Amino acid sequence: MPLLPWNAIDTVLLDMDGTLLDLHFDNHFWLHHLPRRYAEHHGVSLALAEAELQPLFREHAGQLTWYCTDFWSRELSLPIRELKREVAELIALRPDADTFLAAVRDAGKRVVMITNAHRDSLSLKLERIELAPYFERMISSHDYGYPKENQQFWHALQQDLAFDPARSLFIDDSLPILRSARDFGVGHLLAVREPDSRAGAKDTEEFAAVEDYRALLDGLSPAP
Repeated sequence: MPLLPWNAIDTVLLDMDGTLLDLHFDNHFWLHHLPRRYAEHHGVSLALAEAELQPLFREHAGQLTWYCTDFWSRELSLPIRELKREVAELIALRPDADTFLAAVRDAGKRVVMITNAHRDSLSLKLERIELAPYFERMISSHDYGYPKENQQFWHALQQDLAFDPARSLFIDDSLPILRSARDFGVGHLLAVREPDSRAGAKDTEEFAAVEDYRALLDGLSPAP
């Protein structure tokens, strides 16, 4: 993992799920808990529930609808918010993510969360993990009407924050999203080696990856 040029970084943009929080909660919910509840609600087998859900998931992947609890509640006739709450004990902070956030904030950097998570999902996670004090802003892509995969998101973000992309660090576990940020001109990009603590390391392809948040702090000094 390369040493970050902290003197060339003013703004730190951070994803939430898989980046600051363990992606195990989300993967468990969508791949296991929701199919079980769907099967029970509709009176079908788990295998049939999975066969019905997977094409829907693929159809909406990378779109704002994929991240929208209201959309899935309507589409599946299930209370997605309440179902997520049933497994909320799985929501967990990634190791040393809070140490990293505190150090970056204390160094005087602008620290902004940008997540594709719907506000309902964000609220549930903030009930379990105290993240808000570390951030200047916590922005959901639903606020702008475009997911982070879309260039329109980045244009809206710049209009909102007036940040310098070239002097910004962005950390996300999604490679398509990192590529979208790179296309917009974000100067410093990091992927996440192991977004889901139970799924093992992943290939982050052309991107350097976070493996230990403490290692990112080398060369970072508190603001005077």
